[in-house]
Amino acid sequence: MSRLGNLGARLYRGEVGYDFIGKRKIWYGVSILITITAIVGLAVSGLNMGIEFKGGAVFTTPKTSVSVDKAEALASESSGHQAIVQKLGNGGLRIQITEVDTAKSDEIKDELSKGLDVPTEKIAADLVGPSWGEQIANKAWTGLGVFMVLVVIYLAIAFEWRMAIAALVALIHDITITVGVYALVGFEVTPGTVIGLLTILGYSLYDTVVVFDSLKEGTKGITKQTRWTYSEIANRSINGTLVRSINTTVVALLPVAGLLFIGGGVLGAGMLNDISLALFVGLAAGAYSSIFIATPLVADLKEREPQMKALKKRILAKRAAAAAKGELNEAEQEDERFTEEDTAPAGAVVGQRQEPPRGHGRTPGKRR
Repeated sequence: MSRLGNLGARLYRGEVGYDFIGKRKIWYGVSILITITAIVGLAVSGLNMGIEFKGGAVFTTPKTSVSVDKAEALASESSGHQAIVQKLGNGGLRIQITEVDTAKSDEIKDELSKGLDVPTEKIAADLVGPSWGEQIANKAWTGLGVFMVLVVIYLAIAFEWRMAIAALVALIHDITITVGVYALVGFEVTPGTVIGLLTILGYSLYDTVVVFDSLKEGTKGITKQTRWTYSEIANRSINGTLVRSINTTVVALLPVAGLLFIGGGVLGAGMLNDISLALFVGLAAGAYSSIFIATPLVADLKEREPQMKALKKRILAKRAAAAAKGELNEAEQEDERFTEEDTAPAGAVVGQRQEPPRGHGRTPGKRR
């Protein structure tokens, strides 16, 4: 078995683990700091909206020896606006300039013809109105709102309302960070960006539901036992699915990183940048929020219930009494599992059968 597989097995069995829930205030603080930075960047820098949202003109030239930098300087000077120039596969150029009307478009076309030494009739000019981008934005907001409502309803039915609230907070957290990164980096926001933002919602929710599913199984009949608090079971659920979350996130990030750094950075494909940056940041933020935000928030909400408070009080009292009598040693506290009449192990995943612990020198069927 590989080292990662061995670690995953030990995490699943509860032999090792990190106290995510106990250190939740640290992760809350980190998330708040990142979110504030994203909001400040959005407020100060704003989003670099593409031509589809601002309106403007797109000029396509035939094959030319003029460099992209020179063409960009020429287009910016003739239009008075920042131009975006891309080299096409046939050797031509695609020049897009925002906030340009028909009259100004004809002037720019003539200037480009002279500067690029290309006949005017061979330069294609297309005007893009801002209304199209506005329609896309409105539909995106509508789709986002509908998605959020359906997510809350589904999670409230399949799990419980506290998990629905926690998942909603995690989704808002992921979207805010992704949009903030766009503002800080200055990448152009295009319809591809909108598609990327809507896509990451599903990925973010997937990791969260995996942990919630484990937590739901682990807390069945929790009030019938006095060994683990809700927060401890939540922590074991995170650790039990940690390697799985890491594996799925890394596998998803690798092709996206290829699109972002090779397709966008090396090959200069602008549309790939728009989609891949949203996916890359959103996937990473989604994996983070499912572990450090969603589940700890559920534990916080559940621990406020009277039943959970009473359970925690009983457990702490029992542990204090046992410690005073010296009846439980450290190994037994680490290795004990729920019996069938209590509940399933906190790290268990649906569909997997948990074998009873062995080798502890205790008579089967007896409990201490």
